[in-house]
Amino acid sequence: MRRLLIIEDDKDIVELVRYNLEKEGYQTNTAGDGLTALSTLKKSPPDLVILDLMLPKLPGLEVCREIRRDQSLNRLPILMLTARGEEADRVVGLEMGADDYVTKPFSPRELVARVKALLRRTEPAGEAEKPVEIRELFIDPASYRVARAGKPIALSTLEFRLLYYLARRADRVFSRDQLLDAVWGTDRFVTPRSVDVYIRRLREKVEADPEKPEYLKTVRGAGYIFDARGE
Repeated sequence: MRRLLIIEDDKDIVELVRYNLEKEGYQTNTAGDGLTALSTLKKSPPDLVILDLMLPKLPGLEVCREIRRDQSLNRLPILMLTARGEEADRVVGLEMGADDYVTKPFSPRELVARVKALLRRTEPAGEAEKPVEIRELFIDPASYRVARAGKPIALSTLEFRLLYYLARRADRVFSRDQLLDAVWGTDRFVTPRSVDVYIRRLREKVEADPEKPEYLKTVRGAGYIFDARGE
């Protein structure tokens, strides 16, 4: 049974979310503030986190940042809950490592659909997928391990999937929509601009100089390419 942690201080929302997720067969736990959430996560990591941005004691964005910093938690899927007008916070949340977001007020049906979609995307790679080694970069789908010049790089599951997809198809240009279809799937909820956020996150982690990328390059007006030749 998949275990989910709901990090939310509004008791009515907690009960609404909990009821609908448990009806779908998920096991749920809750935390009402950011500090309690981090303590709970470290003691018993769940399969997915539903994270409100407006939390007492420690804001949701800081919780998100700490999850991505922790080697034992960095692959954990994070679904953000935000207020309708918080576009800037949603962008910052994605940049800090959240995988998707739902705006309040939301329908329980939509929330459950997004949880299911996120969990599907974070399933382990198939046996047929093989490691990729291009110049200094090594990518292993069996262990979700990435290293540059032998130094490990911690990526979230969706970051890994995007990097691996591009590296396996090096020197081909992909539009944002093509990447969304391939990595997020047809049941996606994020927008094409979210791809830009993920590429930016990946460059910060895998490139020696994110401002002058060697691997993940932009093709103006077309999309992104993984440059295997280093030209």
